[in-house]
Amino acid sequence: MYFAPIAWKPQTRASGIILAMFLRKLAPPLLLIALTLCLAAFGQQTTASISFTLDFPGADPSHYEIVIASDGQGSYSSNGKVDDRGDPADAASLEFAVSENIRKQVFDLAKKARYFAGKVDSGQKNIANTGAKTLAYRDAGHNSQATYNYSMSQPITQLTSIFQNLSTTMEFGRRLVYLHKYQKLALDDQLKRMEEMQRENSLGDVAAIAPVLKDIANDSSIMNVSRARALRLLATAGK
Repeated sequence: MYFAPIAWKPQTRASGIILAMFLRKLAPPLLLIALTLCLAAFGQQTTASISFTLDFPGADPSHYEIVIASDGQGSYSSNGKVDDRGDPADAASLEFAVSENIRKQVFDLAKKARYFAGKVDSGQKNIANTGAKTLAYRDAGHNSQATYNYSMSQPITQLTSIFQNLSTTMEFGRRLVYLHKYQKLALDDQLKRMEEMQRENSLGDVAAIAPVLKDIANDSSIMNVSRARALRLLATAGK
């Protein structure tokens, strides 16, 4: 989602000396290019990401994936419906940015969960099926993932709640984009429901769809009551 240059990773002092000798022989323009590629490769190696995938046949959406990078940037893809007729949303991934608070929570919890190594699923047979969930962590030193239905690990439970609530927010964002384009009068019901869910603490990070809410709030062709709801939601997200 996010091409990385080929990364050269010196493993020993000797290999580092060889690289230095090689760089000294390059002409200044080539040296600059080589250094730029090395720095870009280093940046790629230090970027971490956490993803959450849900597969739950019969649910809406029945499949979605959320990826959050260590800089707070993320992407969301799903097969969720956007209206009562069951029209599917655009299959393209949505790019977003989470708040610093959510970004920190997600990466702190992943660390507490030992980056999803070892047994994560409870293994209990009398637990209702709530979909196959997969958490994955990737950085320069880790590439691990775990699939589970239910986990007794507190960090895993908290991460599951954060990602599922964030999916709820992103699905609202998908529908708002669609309705803003095709059914403006239907926006108010969605925005009202968002406010209700926020009061119930069952809505994820609203900051992730701030650009969508701003477009609605700034559109004079939309009912004032709907624009006011969008502004209130933005205010709760600090936007």
